[in-house]
Amino acid sequence: MEPGCFGFRSRRAPVYGARGMVATSQPLASEAGLRLLQQGGSAADACVAAAAALNATEPCNTGLGGDAFALFFEAKTKKVHCLQGCGRSPAALTLEGALAHPDVSGTSLHPMSALCVTVPGTASAWEAAVAQWGTKSLREVLQPAIELAEGGFPVSQGAAQIWQQSEELLAQAARGRPTPYLPGGRAPKAGEIFRNPDLAQTMRLLGEKGAKEGFYTGAVAEEIVKALAARGGVMSAKDLAEHSCSFVEPISSCYRGRFRLYECPPPTQGVTALMALNLLEQLPAPPRLSSEAIHAQAEALRFAFADALQFCADPAGRSVSGELLDKERAAKRWKQMFDPNARAAAVAPDGEGVRMGPDTVYLAAVDQWGNACSFINSNYMGFGTGIVPDGCGFSLQNRGHNFILQKSHPNCLGPSKFCYHTIIPGMVTREETKDLFCTLGVMGGFMQPQGHLQVLCAMADYGLDPQAALDQPRFCLQGVDSALGAASAGAAQLLLEEGMPEETQAQLRSMGHDVHLVTGWQRLVFGRGQVICRDPESGVLCGGTEPRADGAVAAW
Repeated sequence: MEPGCFGFRSRRAPVYGARGMVATSQPLASEAGLRLLQQGGSAADACVAAAAALNATEPCNTGLGGDAFALFFEAKTKKVHCLQGCGRSPAALTLEGALAHPDVSGTSLHPMSALCVTVPGTASAWEAAVAQWGTKSLREVLQPAIELAEGGFPVSQGAAQIWQQSEELLAQAARGRPTPYLPGGRAPKAGEIFRNPDLAQTMRLLGEKGAKEGFYTGAVAEEIVKALAARGGVMSAKDLAEHSCSFVEPISSCYRGRFRLYECPPPTQGVTALMALNLLEQLPAPPRLSSEAIHAQAEALRFAFADALQFCADPAGRSVSGELLDKERAAKRWKQMFDPNARAAAVAPDGEGVRMGPDTVYLAAVDQWGNACSFINSNYMGFGTGIVPDGCGFSLQNRGHNFILQKSHPNCLGPSKFCYHTIIPGMVTREETKDLFCTLGVMGGFMQPQGHLQVLCAMADYGLDPQAALDQPRFCLQGVDSALGAASAGAAQLLLEEGMPEETQAQLRSMGHDVHLVTGWQRLVFGRGQVICRDPESGVLCGGTEPRADGAVAAW
């Protein structure tokens, strides 16, 4: 398939089920999750099984070398829980050391630098999710992924496209040595069988020994440290051995009095989606896909990003979610900043009332008991740094690129810190009854809160079903970047996806938006999402999956 061919020429229908459902960006991963549900596993078991399968089938997006976050809706109590599975920067990583390093380019680290590797949180997150919310052992949950990695699978079309774009990166990171991700010296093509026995062995070790002994100490940890040291990295065995994930309180906000969106707290950017919704609800919903609707949504996100990029950072040093999510603050900011006829000339963070204190896969599952898990797993940029520790079968993330090299900034690079984190799972409940409305996620860097807002509004404001909400043309504020700070929100271009009404495009340009139309494979910039809704009376599940990926909803 030619890279420019990415048209939507067929209809996807929403998928219905009654006993369980899994939605991922890859059919084999959805099957892995469904297998766990059919074996009596929980939604968390299914999500970890699917995430591990995606490490095998979409290593160009996710894996054990990255981070993971999860939200879990407990049907019995109607409570939403949050798992934070990100790692800290190495203890030896200092701003002075980084600025003197040859990998500094302009105002930020080179994205493929070994200094961008933070401690991978995925292994501990998988283990914790299964232990806290699962009914199966970690060994059982990882078995489908082990079979895929060891026995091989045909590479899907979307993954092959992304994989091929990473050939040069993987070759450079390998430094002349063989890498499992370039068999025969090139990326696999769509339909070709790919095997990764090293990854299978790493997962088997993780399942047998657990995260501490099977990943963060021992042979795997030794290879991670060795691979990074050889490339100028400063991560130590102690950095890995001291890692642990944590269960934290999610943050949330009610939208239009009907739906409550839950997000992970800082250092993630979940607060951005919530702030934007608080701003957007100051207006009645304009006609769908009209210039009025896109303008209001884009401006709400632009204002929210400005605040998030300024104040969202390691929560050990700050706690600002409560202040940023204050409804009165949102009403005041909207009144001051929003012009219904023109894009704001300047966008700046608003520190009033804020006290200083902190490429990806998204997947979801709902089990037979009505529990739901919203799960996200990421290397950050594709294969991350592309660095593959010898014999381990996974690449290491480049999450530390999200730090800013500005000494006075809360998100400044430093030792043993969490950086601003882009990956965010979402969960939505009905405000009146507290029942589950849907799991929600749209993966893709700084597109993620933008996707949360657009997909939720499509369902909440316009009554679209999950598949129609995901099919709808999107916009993206392109150029937002935590490494560049709050100023990037004001300078961001407005990308519009092919299919956006021509009248809307023209009117947005007349309002002063820097509009660019995006077609073909470049449409991946608009993210890739999954949604599962649940009817509280019948228990019937309705799922949608991303048309911009190879996704599939598996129902039982």
